[in-house]
Amino acid sequence: MNFKAYIADKLKSVTGLEYDVIESNIETPPDDKMGDLAFPCFVLAKTMRKAPPVIAKEISERLSGSDEIIGRTEATGGYVNFFFNRSKFAAETVRAAAKAGENHGGSDMGKGKTVLVEYSSPNIAKPFHIGHLFSTAVGNSLAKIYKHLGYNVVSLNHLGDWGTQFGKLISAYKRWGDKDVIDKDPINELLKIYVKFHEEAEKHPELGLEDEAREYFKRLEDGDAETTDLWKYFRDISLVEFKRVYDTLGVEFDSYNGEAFYSDKMKEIVDILDEKGLLTESDGAKVVDLSDMNIPPCIILKSNGATIYATRDIAAALYRRRTYDFYKNIYVVGTPQALHFRQIFSVMERAGWEWSRDCVHVGFGLVRFDGQNLSTRHGNVVFLNDVLNESIAKTREIIEKSNPDTPDKEDTAKKIGVGALLYTFLKNNREKDIDLNWDSMLDFDGESAPYCQYSYARGKSILRRAGGIDFSDADFSEVSDEEYALVKHINDFGDAVKNAADKNEPFYINRYVTNLARLFNRFYNANPILKEGVDENVKKSRLALVDVSCSVIKTALGLLGIETVETM
Repeated sequence: MNFKAYIADKLKSVTGLEYDVIESNIETPPDDKMGDLAFPCFVLAKTMRKAPPVIAKEISERLSGSDEIIGRTEATGGYVNFFFNRSKFAAETVRAAAKAGENHGGSDMGKGKTVLVEYSSPNIAKPFHIGHLFSTAVGNSLAKIYKHLGYNVVSLNHLGDWGTQFGKLISAYKRWGDKDVIDKDPINELLKIYVKFHEEAEKHPELGLEDEAREYFKRLEDGDAETTDLWKYFRDISLVEFKRVYDTLGVEFDSYNGEAFYSDKMKEIVDILDEKGLLTESDGAKVVDLSDMNIPPCIILKSNGATIYATRDIAAALYRRRTYDFYKNIYVVGTPQALHFRQIFSVMERAGWEWSRDCVHVGFGLVRFDGQNLSTRHGNVVFLNDVLNESIAKTREIIEKSNPDTPDKEDTAKKIGVGALLYTFLKNNREKDIDLNWDSMLDFDGESAPYCQYSYARGKSILRRAGGIDFSDADFSEVSDEEYALVKHINDFGDAVKNAADKNEPFYINRYVTNLARLFNRFYNANPILKEGVDENVKKSRLALVDVSCSVIKTALGLLGIETVETM
């Protein structure tokens, strides 16, 4: 039951205000002693020509005890505070959550609408490093959140498989590459020669390596057979590595169309912009002037006729609009690329494409490991696979020490180790930089995935020990403070999911499930469940609450891409 909507309907009947106005003004008091929900009457002062405290008193008197849901009301200042009937509220919430199961907190608000989420998008022939996990974690979570709200979601991995970096790699391969060596360890060896290219280009500018790289990429764009074959080779061996990492993370994509996919679609973009009179020449390059918007010009064609990221991204956006007729086209790409997206969105708007307003850049911060920034150009890169393996290994060590009898320790360690990493990337506002720390990531008692997973496992253990007790008819005639706080939080899950989607911020779910785990443990520690002497009706209601708590923890963690474990 949506209790906020219920209160809004009640207020509508006595105030005459529109439902949307009422619903948007209903608040959750900062202190439980002030009620479960509150309505500020200041919005009624002008139309009713009375002081807000007087209006609040009149509304309170009309609605107090008006039904079995509203236990009582209080007029405090200009607010009407609503106190629910605890027993009825708990029963309604728990039964509704149990019935909804994994769909609790979801809705059909997205029915018939398609949301595209582009994320991860690693560069071919470069290692999948720890920094890539930021985009992957945020994008995968957003895709799950939108699906939970009924949207048709298409996950896109816009691979970095085109551009001058491939000219550099081809140059490096032809100078220093050894196919037999590369076949044995593709990503590491390709990284070595890529780093060597930059080192040699800086040490020996007289070699003209940068010019040579640009020429190789131009050949690739022109369809030269030799360079195309090398490009395909780099792409194929990279995808094998990427997919192995995605399997570990439990991440799937609907499309791996990268930049190269749009190479034959860029001429149309150039022609469209030219026909609309948007292209101007600047030092031999073709650009769209955006100076009136205080934005630097967007380069569409370089002076040598080669395209750049902007051309390909605009071509991709037009293709996606034609193919998917999207409601939203979300790009989960680092915050440093904010200007790039402002430029291409502005160019698309100038082209008269109104749907460009449905394109959204979802930025995120930087990742540091032991305080160091990462850069493939200089070789100081931390491979994601190494970090995943270490997280799993460290988790396994903790399990061996704390609970050596844990069944299927390998699978448990994998789920907890991977979950610990994902949680860390999603625990704060996505634009905040991250400095990874093993102690906090794998803290089973703190703000971490293992803590949430342990809370779930504890609840499942209680349910297993309860055996065949049927708690489907629990009456909730007695509700303690800890139970009520937990029930209220379970009821709020839908708001957390909606907030996460509205702001494209998975941390709303992360914060929600962490608080849910805390409230569950507080309830568990203060309220005996299976101990001898506990009233049978109380036992049933508490088991029902344990059951839905586990279900919601699992659903919430699932929206973050984190799996639960039955035993820890």
